[in-house]
Amino acid sequence: MSEEPDDAIDSQPPLDDDALARLDDYLNSERLEETVPDVIGAHGYLVALAVAPTEIAPKQWIAEFFEGEPPFQDTAERDEILGLFEALKTNAASILERGHWLELPFDSELDDDGDMAAAIEDWCAGFMQGVFLDEAAWFAQDEAHVAALLLPFMALSGLFDDEPELAEMIAEDTQFSALAAQLPELTLDLYLHFRVPPEPPKGAAKGKPKGASGKSKSTSRRRGKR
Repeated sequence: MSEEPDDAIDSQPPLDDDALARLDDYLNSERLEETVPDVIGAHGYLVALAVAPTEIAPKQWIAEFFEGEPPFQDTAERDEILGLFEALKTNAASILERGHWLELPFDSELDDDGDMAAAIEDWCAGFMQGVFLDEAAWFAQDEAHVAALLLPFMALSGLFDDEPELAEMIAEDTQFSALAAQLPELTLDLYLHFRVPPEPPKGAAKGKPKGASGKSKSTSRRRGKR
């Protein structure tokens, strides 16, 4: 089970301000396609990779994130940028492994300018992009439970606006904020779901696996930089 909010976050920032600024500058550079997510979306994507039940090869998740081979000036820049990506992913995995909630790069309380809502949407869209890398693995065990945990991520991501049930979940600002506030706990719940063996049903023989499998619909959209 996940922790209470007061005891949830016990972590140092994954990157210092200079490193985050450097990564943000690179992701917003004209060398990249406008559809490449910004640093907020990148964080969501890397957290999903840290949560995922299977390890995705770096070559695959890098190509998916950048929609091909990312442009680098030289080997030093490649090592620097990809090292920052790996630091974000490793930090998230370390915090979740200790049973703590992640400190996400936004506040669940919305502002009048809409910047916070945009950040939440970008983060969740990045997270779902990470899920899409290997949907079959995410839903291989207890599909209904995983789908329920992912619903807030899906609703907040803006990727499923054409689905009335999800749109209804965030129709009001209060609903949007309430779902956003659940994201740290749900992220940890997903991480634990994939790593803590489920209890066998009463009367079942020990060691007998129980699970569910199925397919889920995935969708994506082209996203521009903010």
